Amino acid sequence: MKAYIFPGQGAQFTGMGLDLYEKSSLAQKYFEKANDILGFSITDIMFEGTAEQLKETKVTQPAIFLHSVILAKVLGDGFKPEMVAGHSLGELSALVANGVLTFEDGLKLVFKRALAMQKACEIAPSTMAAVLGLEDAIVEDTCSEIKGVVVAANYNCPGQLVISGEIAAVEKACKVLSEKGARRALLLPVGGAFHSPMMEPARAELAAAIEATTFSNPTCPVYQNVSACAVTSPSEIKKNLMIQLTAPVRWTQSIQAMIADGGTEFIEVGPGKVLQGLMRKIDRSVAASGAVFVS
Repeated sequence: MKAYIFPGQGAQFTGMGLDLYEKSSLAQKYFEKANDILGFSITDIMFEGTAEQLKETKVTQPAIFLHSVILAKVLGDGFKPEMVAGHSLGELSALVANGVLTFEDGLKLVFKRALAMQKACEIAPSTMAAVLGLEDAIVEDTCSEIKGVVVAANYNCPGQLVISGEIAAVEKACKVLSEKGARRALLLPVGGAFHSPMMEPARAELAAAIEATTFSNPTCPVYQNVSACAVTSPSEIKKNLMIQLTAPVRWTQSIQAMIADGGTEFIEVGPGKVLQGLMRKIDRSVAASGAVFVS
């Protein structure tokens, strides 16, 4: 079975999407529509902006979403997913790709998500850290013993878990985890504690927008970050998406479930190759590649 996977924040680069814009009139139409919906020229920033401009959450999230979704659109008949999943933000790209959300509704939710997360980051200083070389259970147990808010946030691949929370609690957890044998436990250059209780203000704001949006029946199952299993019910997809911002991204478990359910070929749709790299660490025996548009 063919599985399509969609990247999240961090995959952006200057010039992303420009080749699609230049090669495809359909891509051009979608990019211009996005500029109208957002009320600013995101294409200018995507194609020619600085790394600093692209790093702004209100730009990064819609930019990655647009690159992924428009690439899927221009693949045309060549895009026939039998299962989909997206890492964090990428879940919204996956939901447009499998017909649950329209392009317009997906983009509006992504932009609301970005602004809500930015606001939540400004309420209280918070951060994330990557922990390498330890079993998940050791990281989880350590986080539960630390005073303050620190939780497991991204299960990226075996031996790579991102923790998230209050700055002091995350720093303390890194120190303890290093003492317990972590190969590395280092703070990440992010604006806040994504996928932790610190995102509660953003979750509440986004939940209202999700509630007001139409979710249709998918063309194929989506393996959601929260549940890490196949979901086809629009109401269940909606419910899982509402709690995604404060819940961990169970990426390793999602990919393992897709493989167990018959996924044999995994294609990353969007900027970069981050998910292909994680695929090799989760299960090297499964084919992983990136989607390519040939005009």
